[in-house]
Amino acid sequence: MSTALLDPHPSGPKPLTQGGQSPGILFALWAFVVVPFLALVAAVPVAWGGWLSWTDLAVAAFWYVLSGLGITIGYHRYFTHGSFKARPWLRVALAVAGSFAVQGEIIQWVADHRRHHAFSDLEGDPHSPWRFGESVAGLAKGLFHAHVGWLFGRELSNRERFAPDLLADPATRRVDRFFPLLVVVSVLGPALMGGLLTWSWQGALTALFWGGLVRIALLHHVTWSINSVCHVYGERPFAMRQGDRASNFWPLAILSFGESWHNLHHADPTSARHGVLRGQVDISARVIWLLEKTGAAWAVRWPKPERLAAKLAKAARAADAMRREGGTGRVA
Repeated sequence: MSTALLDPHPSGPKPLTQGGQSPGILFALWAFVVVPFLALVAAVPVAWGGWLSWTDLAVAAFWYVLSGLGITIGYHRYFTHGSFKARPWLRVALAVAGSFAVQGEIIQWVADHRRHHAFSDLEGDPHSPWRFGESVAGLAKGLFHAHVGWLFGRELSNRERFAPDLLADPATRRVDRFFPLLVVVSVLGPALMGGLLTWSWQGALTALFWGGLVRIALLHHVTWSINSVCHVYGERPFAMRQGDRASNFWPLAILSFGESWHNLHHADPTSARHGVLRGQVDISARVIWLLEKTGAAWAVRWPKPERLAAKLAKAARAADAMRREGGTGRVA
């Protein structure tokens, strides 16, 4: 079935997708998925061989936090969901920082993610792990598809339909156009830092490896795990739209800066905080709080206690109904 036929407003002028990816984009995609992943695989023996210093760790951590928060606060909570308003300089800074994660141009990323929310775990979702059924084989295939497989041979989400606000903003369009240059900065920036901090070519090369390739690969797979793991495994304390299976997966909470509290996010997508229950660390929300305190961000959409209570109660009633009907009520 063509995804264009899934438009809930078939008389509308804008279909869901706007064609496939060009050969050049596919080549670059393969390069920036496979090469950093190979570096990640090689990381343990390289570290064991002594090619890992405190400088490398510091450089890698700096770029991981910068690009990771660029994705979670910038691309995701701000540009996709409008969880807060930002000063013009912060808007550009978040777009640039998110581009450093090497996960695609900002407008296409936002269009894909808004489409995901519009059809979460239903036909039309670009990366649902349930696409191939609930059997062991189908779920294994679906997890791979949701994690990384969907990126290859996909139909691009229609940017005019899903991200018209970003297309209308000159600053965002400019950052979108400069994405290839920002990728170069993201890859070579750590090498420059490592070289200057150690004043050696070896320091530049090891920083390129750890702060460039390994950092990109680790952040890739943490982000992609939100699409795959967090729609299959974990807890679902909050009620969501029927069919949506977004769940919380606590082991990824720190590395994902709070994004793995995915159940609340799908229950209340515009909320600036995803980890709302006791013990749920949400670093991104804390940074947004700091930005609000400085005046760089305002109109922050913090979660409302009464709304959370209602969604918790609704989820509890649904679980009780499942148990009465003979179901386990347990999450996959």
